[in-house]
Amino acid sequence: QVHLVESGGGLVQAGGSLRLSCAASGNIFSINAVGWYRQAPGKQRELVARIISGGSRNYADSVKGRFTISRDNAKIMVYLQMNSLKPEDTAVYYCNVRGRDYDYWGQGTQVTVSS
Repeated sequence: QVHLVESGGGLVQAGGSLRLSCAASGNIFSINAVGWYRQAPGKQRELVARIISGGSRNYADSVKGRFTISRDNAKIMVYLQMNSLKPEDTAVYYCNVRGRDYDYWGQGTQVTVSS
């Protein structure tokens, strides 16, 4: 059974930084993409950043230049470095790992940015 566990969320002032981590346990093969999504109250879950097979990175326009996604293939760890945080970045952030036949999600970690 596969589990994804996020950590690193918290409360930070606008302009500050946080680094989210996602640790995967269990056997995961043939990963197509790893990524971070977020969901703010009253809004739909949206893509923040992802790495697709081959190494290409995609970012939401709202976080380009501020957030950086990375992964450690050996440990199946996914990271999200978030700099210059804004109040509108406040949301629950979810880690995602998906392949052709699976789509795994973590339980989420709260990020709150105060103005």
